[in-house]
Amino acid sequence: MRILAIEGALARCSAAVLVDGAVVVAAVAEAPRGQPALLPPMARDVLVRAGLAAAALDAVAVGVGPGGFTGLRAAIALAEGIARGAGRPLVGVTTGEALLAALPDGLRQDRTVWAAIDNRRGRVVLERFAPGSEAVMVPLVAPIDALPVAERPVLVLGDAAEVVAAVLRARGDAAQACPGLPAAADLARLVARRLGAGVAMRGAAPLYAEPPAVTAPAMPG
Repeated sequence: MRILAIEGALARCSAAVLVDGAVVVAAVAEAPRGQPALLPPMARDVLVRAGLAAAALDAVAVGVGPGGFTGLRAAIALAEGIARGAGRPLVGVTTGEALLAALPDGLRQDRTVWAAIDNRRGRVVLERFAPGSEAVMVPLVAPIDALPVAERPVLVLGDAAEVVAAVLRARGDAAQACPGLPAAADLARLVARRLGAGVAMRGAAPLYAEPPAVTAPAMPG
């Protein structure tokens, strides 16, 4: 299986090519606002370095957020153009799904996972995963001082992980921060695994990190 993955939801953009279960080429750049300029040559570069034409891909994966408007628009438009031109399926992966896929084995244990994305308005966008589940609940926009109830210990991921974990601990909840940003390599591995297992793939509708635009993308029926 050959997959090109593109990620630009947050303050880093990346592209990666996976072949037969292994990421063979990846590129990453810190880019708070530079995704539209950086992502097209980055995607071309990883395909060239992997020795693949777009038509040789089995799928194109893209990060759909929650994230910033500019980065998501650039990444999704690029991925959609490549997928359409090559006649290949386009698969969306949320920021939380990508962050969850990158967790080391054993770190999650029986904890709830929250992927917390800072929308820089005193609020965070939360993607929540029940213990042992990869199914994300509907994203929730919450004020940092009015977070939802944590019914069990929480592992907090994302660019707002440390702030959210600190707020949870201050009110007496058990919480651990594991800050980070999504990476295209993790998108590629996740999509390859799901395609191999016949799991229904989500579309590439964006999840912007500013309300009221945060809505759950529909899963194929």
